[in-house]
Amino acid sequence: MTSPNGVPPAAVATEGERAQARAWAEAHLTPAAAAPPNLPFSFTYGGQPSATLLAAWPCRDEVLALDQARTQRTLCWRDAATGLEVRCVAVAYRDFPVVEWTVFWRNTGVATTPVLASLQGLDLGLENDTSGEFVLHGIQGDSCTPDSFEPFDRVLGPGSRHAFAAVGGRPTNGAFPCVNLEFGGGGLIVAVGWPGQWASTYTRDAGRRLTVRAGQEQTHLVLAPGEEVRTPLSVLLWWQGEDLVRAQNLWRRWMLAHNTPSAGGRPPGPLFCFCDGAFFPGLKCNATDEMQALDTLHRQGIQLDYWWMDAGWYPGQDWAQGVGTWEPDPERFPQGIRPVADHARAYGAGLVLWFEPERVMPGTWLAQTHPEWLLGQPGGVMLLDLGQAAARTWLTEHVDRLIESEGITLYRQDFNMDPLPYWRANDAPDRQGMTENLHVQGYLAYWDELRRRHPGMLIDSCASGGRRNDLETLRRSVPLLRSDYQSFGGDSSYAAGNQLQTYGLSRWLPYYGTGVYLSQDQPVYAVRSYLCPAFGIAADPKRVDVDWDLYRRLVAQWRQVADCFLGDYYPLTGWGLSEEAWMGWQFDLAEQGRGMVQVFRRTRSPFTAAVFPLQGLDPEATYAVRDLDQETPALLSGRQLMELGLEVRIDARPAARMWVYTRVGA
Repeated sequence: MTSPNGVPPAAVATEGERAQARAWAEAHLTPAAAAPPNLPFSFTYGGQPSATLLAAWPCRDEVLALDQARTQRTLCWRDAATGLEVRCVAVAYRDFPVVEWTVFWRNTGVATTPVLASLQGLDLGLENDTSGEFVLHGIQGDSCTPDSFEPFDRVLGPGSRHAFAAVGGRPTNGAFPCVNLEFGGGGLIVAVGWPGQWASTYTRDAGRRLTVRAGQEQTHLVLAPGEEVRTPLSVLLWWQGEDLVRAQNLWRRWMLAHNTPSAGGRPPGPLFCFCDGAFFPGLKCNATDEMQALDTLHRQGIQLDYWWMDAGWYPGQDWAQGVGTWEPDPERFPQGIRPVADHARAYGAGLVLWFEPERVMPGTWLAQTHPEWLLGQPGGVMLLDLGQAAARTWLTEHVDRLIESEGITLYRQDFNMDPLPYWRANDAPDRQGMTENLHVQGYLAYWDELRRRHPGMLIDSCASGGRRNDLETLRRSVPLLRSDYQSFGGDSSYAAGNQLQTYGLSRWLPYYGTGVYLSQDQPVYAVRSYLCPAFGIAADPKRVDVDWDLYRRLVAQWRQVADCFLGDYYPLTGWGLSEEAWMGWQFDLAEQGRGMVQVFRRTRSPFTAAVFPLQGLDPEATYAVRDLDQETPALLSGRQLMELGLEVRIDARPAARMWVYTRVGA
């Protein structure tokens, strides 16, 4: 993979990094790794540690080429006495220095097993052979606050212990299950894929050793005959050198190449959406107004990729109270949702429709008809137990029917409750963690079946914004709403927080979305603070004072830069909430020789000028650099842009500027 002038992009894996990953897999994920115990996972069974048990049990080894880039290796042990089968399914990548694995336990016997406990999908010891320290780089999860996705750096000194865990059972609620561990002249990116309550610890001894453990937070259970549980997905990516930004871009490229789900066989490109639901009290929109809004946008020359219908299309006093009855409200949608979908399709747009199947409110169809499928107290908010096969089968068939009958082209699933108390209240003393484990398996199986039946359809992951974006979820979905930290009126006071969300989240997710409301309060500054690959600008189509000329200009500018967000990411400033600060970043499509830069001067910044050295360019090339608010580009060399920097002067405050650059001759 090279850039147009033959210079390899900095974020392409080196042969040394790939060799390091291969050597690690050979040492830790083969039958020989069980004795001595080098396997990267651990558990206890009947009180005995897995290192002792697996060294004595026979191991079956199967290797399968999944495609040109991936090889799967399955290690399988079986206890002849109880019938417990332990299966580790690992995948090694040829094009990236990545190894991943998941461990499964299945009772193949005829009686209940002894207790399985402390199921750690990742249990790994690392030695630092340099004089430096272990340093952990990560971000916070989503909390619907201005500091959601805030970056952090922690030195793991001798004798220290650092623990991380999801909050309430949603995996990116308050914490984020991916970190970059820097040590030994390079580092290791560690990711935990688990749409539930994961926990990880980083424990340093008094010397040079660090132990990393991660798994479902609580596991102490027996398995009935035929039952199976699994660990979270564990992923390791090796990188060498001292460039943390390059390491994160290597991760971003792996995410795009092997994890972002496809739409119709192609990776999803930038998406522009429109949703008017918030302009209706209680989100109770109706078919007539939805179609009239589509007509208005068409008259204004605004081309959508998707018409977005959020919560509130089903019966209920308001959007929240109706969750649990998944049929169109017959009064507001007498012919169902299909007329709206057909109307959108006539204008070249698909239909996004919102669901929240796991939360069930009192008095709804699920609460009244199938209480046996629900966890929680009758009369209160309840949880649909996707660990029950009957519940999952009903949900799959029902939603599949709605997708077909209503013309849904993008399925949006939300999750506005913490499931952990429901899961744990349902567990017996010898089944701790079982309800959660089966629910997670059911949730993933549900989405897998929807994707199998509708291979061209994208799924949107949402959980009160961005609180369920672990790796297993992201392999099946795209997060179209990165956080609920939004201003209904487009209030520019939310702008800094959304700038910071882009700054922090872009280290880890190349594809995500959000939306903003067009307002009279610094509309350009506010809208540009929210830009991302999947984007929407909301305005009330019924109002006569909407500035559609400004709306069209902002959309056109987003389209000029939208695909750049999928390139390499270079932060140009530090992270900070201060209104005296400037903020900026660069997204670079190295192979295409082009990219974009965004810079923000906040409301109280005393400075009118700044210089931002760019990264990732060809120093010998010439670039046409254009401010999107001006017509004439400047011709600058890559060396000048990287060494002297992009000179920026902004007299107004707050203000947002954007530049696009293209290598001349690219």
